Parts: sequence; structure tokens; C-alpha cells
Amino acid sequence: MKKALFILIAAFALQFAVAQDDMSTVWEVKLGHQIIYYGTDVSDQPDSYSFAADDKEVTFFKNIDGSTIWTKAYKNMAPKLRKVDELIAFWESNTVFLFDRKMGKDQIACVDMESGELLWNTDKYQEVSEDNVVYIPEEDGFAISMRKEMVFVKARTGEEVWSTTKFVGSVSQYVYDPNDGTMVMVNFQPSGLAALFTGFKNQIVRINMKNGEILWEANYIGRAIRKVITKEFVFDLDVVDDKVFLTMNGLQVYDYNTGAVRYSAAFNFTAEGLAKAPQGTKRFGVYNAIADPIIDGDDLYVLDMADKKNQYVKKYDVHTGKLLWTSSEIKGARAIPGMKVVGDKIALQIGGRVETQFYRKYKSGDNWVEEWGVTFPEVKPFGVQAFNTKDGTLAWESEKFKKGITNAVSFENYHIVCSGKSLYSIDINTGEEKYEVPVAKGGVGQANLIMKYKDNIIVVIGEKGVSTFDASNGELLTSGKYKASSFFDRHEDLIIMQTEKADFAAFDIDTGIYKEFKAKTGAGTSLTTDGEHMFVYEKKVVTKLNTR
Repeated sequence: MKKALFILIAAFALQFAVAQDDMSTVWEVKLGHQIIYYGTDVSDQPDSYSFAADDKEVTFFKNIDGSTIWTKAYKNMAPKLRKVDELIAFWESNTVFLFDRKMGKDQIACVDMESGELLWNTDKYQEVSEDNVVYIPEEDGFAISMRKEMVFVKARTGEEVWSTTKFVGSVSQYVYDPNDGTMVMVNFQPSGLAALFTGFKNQIVRINMKNGEILWEANYIGRAIRKVITKEFVFDLDVVDDKVFLTMNGLQVYDYNTGAVRYSAAFNFTAEGLAKAPQGTKRFGVYNAIADPIIDGDDLYVLDMADKKNQYVKKYDVHTGKLLWTSSEIKGARAIPGMKVVGDKIALQIGGRVETQFYRKYKSGDNWVEEWGVTFPEVKPFGVQAFNTKDGTLAWESEKFKKGITNAVSFENYHIVCSGKSLYSIDINTGEEKYEVPVAKGGVGQANLIMKYKDNIIVVIGEKGVSTFDASNGELLTSGKYKASSFFDRHEDLIIMQTEKADFAAFDIDTGIYKEFKAKTGAGTSLTTDGEHMFVYEKKVVTKLNTR
């Protein structure tokens, strides 16, 4: 009897104990110089290439096999360069900018990626960085924003086509119209360049890209933000028929032809103070603190977080901007990162995990250390509420999550909220609990984040790995136990986890099986857009790995 029981227990354990393996190496190349800077063409097409560089020379190599295309010293490419302080790759234009900063006499060299040949060199543009130069592929040129003007130059020649003093700040999101060569664009003020732009104000403009003429200008509400590491903008810009839609702290709608405000369902909000920056931080941002507006058929739902004493859900007619109702007050919330329409209810997640990204530089012993990081701190207070879509009245409020919440996800028939310790399935109509499942069943520690997968699977990103549960009944499906790590990236059915020492594990969501790579502390990494490969940059070595 005891033997039979042992076999039964062992069989159950083996159901979730899956063999792990190292990521297989596609190729590994040792360069003739150190790697201080690197750039990866993450498209990973057969003819794609990447680069690695130090402060004296740069090497471009083929992604397919790691073979060197060319290696050159900067002084041989651009004689006016004595050193290089920054490299910026513009993959769409097939060019790379080299910067030699000299306190008011900055040199910029634009080099062809495929050949390493110098295209043009100038000291005309000062205090330029990756945050204030943007490649516009539709016009094959660079928009360079400076203190008092913006100039547009041809990518391959450096020829200045036009300049304007009527647009202040860097170019962020834009929509190009191929019919007439005009472009609607939004300005932004990068945190690292706040002192650069004089007379900055929020601008959304329509500009003629042939001559720089501003056709119309309007102000927008809020702050255009770009993430510190991943660089994506935390807002959306779109043009539909004769309307311009700007989704930023709500929704703002402009007339495409005149720039007149059609309607605005927006508010000013700042995420400052929600999370603390690490010591030595040079750049820091807090994101996903306020849920995006939701368009549901003819209805628009917006969170209004104008200040700490006035917080509401508002429903508008998406076509006219007419306010249909304002909910009762949501008291005391500092962050509302989740809002979902489920049936005839609007479910709110009050407090919980927000995202931070930072760059810091600090001294460790005799060495200076540079660190780029992504964290998901919790913001209090916590709670879950639901409002009726018909009139905005409060339908229910749960007391379950006063002590903690990570986030919530919704399926067609299930609303799942995670407290960090447990998964709760909530009846969206009544707020009643359908089931509670401890995330400890997954064996990966406390949950930091949950995600949707397919039609009925909950993915738990734990402190030490990834597990999955059936959303319909809370049954454990897979468990991939790793070591102390945090979420790095996801591609469809693949999740990448990273440790503080830069080790990586790539999890197959369907099976819980992962493959890992033990990198040297401080290694740089890039995941390809299809999720199939990772590039790792360590000292003088570049390695291409299979993630599966």
C-alpha cells in the first residue's frame, strides 16, 4: 500500500517536473575589441546585421552567421572624430550616427551601415542625442530638434531642406499623409533634455514636410512620455477620416483640416511620487498608472484623474464627445492601472503594480557601474470596483484586495484578479467570488504579474518562474520553477525572465519548459521580434542563441 502511494505521489510530481536545458548556441564570435556600445537589428532577416563597438572602433557583423562585414576605427571613417561618446543606429535608413561631444563643438558623423563609408559630417547641430533626432522614412530624412529650431536634413547627404522655429521640442508620434506630404505630429520634452528647449509648450501640429510650413497648431492636454529603456511612447496618435485622435490622459479629438478641437475628454495627470527612483538614477519613469480609455461601439469610457479629490469614470458619445454620465467619486486612489468593460459592467483595478524604467550610474568600489532596469512596484491603496455601464452607478466593491493586488485580466466569461498570493475569479455582475486558488500551487513564489493566454489560460509571472492556470476553474496546468528573477519580455507563447546577474530563461507557456543562459553580470541582450533568438553581448564576445 505504501509503495503504491509513493508511486502515485511520484507520478503527480512528474506531471509538473519538466526537464530544463541550456539555450543552444547558433554561433559565438570573439571580436578584436571591447563591447561598450551595441545595436541589434532584431528583425533577424537573412540579410540583417548588427554592430558592437568600443570607444575607438566598431564592427558590423551578419546576424545569420556572425561573420564580420567590416571593422573600422572611427578616425579612419571620419577624420574629424577623435573619440566617440555615443552611437545611434537608424536601421530603416541604413545609417549610424557617431557623436564626438566637445562642449559646444559637437561633431556628428553619419556613416553607411553596409560599407562603413562616411556619408556626411557636421558640427552645425549641437546637443543632439537619440531623444531629439528622428528618422522620417517617408521623406528619407532626419528631423533634428535643437534649442531654438527644428531642421530637416536628407539622410544620405546631410543637406538641410528646411528649418522652423515654430515647433519646439522633439518629434514623437506622427502620422504621415502620402497624398500631400504633410504630417501630423506631437512634440515632447525628454526628461534628460528638459533644459534644452526654451519656450517649450505642448504642441500638436500639421506640417508640410516639403518646406516646413506649419499648416495648423493646437495645444494638447497632458504630457507626452517616452519610456526610458524600451523607448516606446506612452500614448497613441491616429488619423481617421477628418479627425485626429490623440489618446493621452484620456482622449483628445482635433479637426484634421483646421486643427480645431472637436472635443476633449482628457485631464492632466502626473505619475511623480508613485514610486521611488533607485539611488544614482539619471533617468526614471513610471508607466501604466492610469488605464487607457476604452471605446466600446459608440461609447467612450475615460478615467478622469484630475486630482486626488476628483476621480471618476466618465462615459461619452465617441462620435460627438457628449458627456453621457459621470460615476460616483472614486475616493483616495493614487493609481488606477486597470479598467475593463465586461458585459454591462466596468471593472476598475485600484492600485497595484505599475511599471518603472530607470537608468542609473553608481560607484561600486573603484568602478563606476551603469545599470538599466525595469521594475513593477505596488502602489497603495488597493481595491476592485465595478460600475454599471448604463448609468455609472456603483455595482459592487470588493473588500478582498485591501492588502494587495498585482493586476486583473478578463476573459469572455471570467474576471480574474490576483492579490499576489491568490487568484480570484469574480462574478462581474455581483462581485461574488467563484473560486480562490493560491498561486503557491504553481511553485514559483508570489505572483508579480498575471497575463492572458489563449481563450482560457492565466499566466502567472512569479518571483521564481512561470506557471499557468485554467481560468474556468483555477486548475494548475503547468509550472516552470526557475530562480529569483523578473519579467523581461514576451513574444506570444514565449516569456523571458531575467535575474539580477543577467542570467536568462525562455519559458514555453504551453509546457512550462524553459531554456536558460548564464550570462556575465552586466551583459547586454536583445530579443528578436519573432522571439526565436537572443543576442548576448559580453566583454569581447557576441553570442546568438536559440530561445526554444
